[in-house]
Amino acid sequence: MGGPAGERHRARTAERRLTRAGIVALAGRPNVGKSTLVNAVVGEKVAIVSDRPQTTRRAIRGVRTAGEAQLVLVDLPGVQRPRDTLTARMARRVRDELEGADAALLVLSGEQGVGPGDRFIARALVEAATPPLPTTIAVNKIDRLSRAGALAALSGAAALGLEGEVFPISARTGEGLEALLAHLEALLPEGPFLFAPEEHSDQPPQLLVAELIREAAIRRTFQELPHALEVVVEELTERRAAGTRAEEAYVRALIWVESASQKGIVIGARGRMIAAIGSAARRELQRELGCRVHLDLSVRVRRDWRGDEALLDRLGIG
Repeated sequence: MGGPAGERHRARTAERRLTRAGIVALAGRPNVGKSTLVNAVVGEKVAIVSDRPQTTRRAIRGVRTAGEAQLVLVDLPGVQRPRDTLTARMARRVRDELEGADAALLVLSGEQGVGPGDRFIARALVEAATPPLPTTIAVNKIDRLSRAGALAALSGAAALGLEGEVFPISARTGEGLEALLAHLEALLPEGPFLFAPEEHSDQPPQLLVAELIREAAIRRTFQELPHALEVVVEELTERRAAGTRAEEAYVRALIWVESASQKGIVIGARGRMIAAIGSAARRELQRELGCRVHLDLSVRVRRDWRGDEALLDRLGIG
C-alpha cells in the first residue's frame, strides 16, 4: 500500500504496537510485604517471604508483562540504617536502584501505621533522584483492618507529604492490586520491553534455589538467627532419572552461620531441625523447578561472613 493511505496505515500500525516498559523500585521498612507484593504481581515466586528483618538482601527483579506494558518491580532490601558491612551494602544497593528507576512505590503496613522509619524512607525517596521520582504509596495488609483502621492508615500515608497517589491493597488477597498496577503502568515511559515477555525474573537458578532454602531455614529457626544465616549453592545439576523420562535435579548447598552455637540451632537435637529445613526446602524446590529434587544440605561455620568484603562480592550482595 503506497501513498498517503499507506503512510496512515503504517502510522496506525506503529501506534497499535506502542509499548511501555520501565522499572519501579519498591521501598519500605522490613516486613511490610514488599516480597509478597512482587510475587503476587508477577504471578509466581521470585522473592522469598518471611516476617524476619533482613530477609531480602539483594535487589530482586520481578517482571510482569501484560498487553503493551512491561512492569519491572525491584524488591529492594528493607531500608534501614547500616550496622555492619552487609547492611551498608544493602543500603548502597537501595540508593543505586532508586537512581536507576523510573518510579518508586513506597509500601506501608496498614497494621503498623506510619512510624519514624516510614518518614525516614519517604524523605530518602524525595532525595533519591533529581528531579524526584514519581512516587506512589501502597498501604498493604488492608484486609486485616477495620474500616476505621483503614481510614486511619490511609490518612497517615497521605500525611507523609509525597505527591503521588495512595492505594489501599492486600498483597495476600489481591485486593486493590488491579487499580495499583494500572496506575503504575501509566507512569512507565514509552519504549521497548526490557525482558522477553515470558521472563519473570532476572535471578540465576542458583540464586533462586539458595533463597528458597534460606526461606525454609528462616521460618524454622529462632528470631535472632536469620541475620547470621546465608545459603550458598555449591552444585545444581539437572538430569533424567534412570529408566524414566522424568527430569530430576540434584542440589548441594551449604547453610552458613557465624558460630558453633548457631550451627547447633540449625542442626537441632538429633538432626531434627536440619531434617525439617531440608524437607520443607525440597517441597518448595520441587514446586518451583517442576521436577523431583535431591537435596544435599549441610551446615558450616563461617565467622563474621557479614563483614567479609570478598565473600559478599561472591554472594552478589551490594
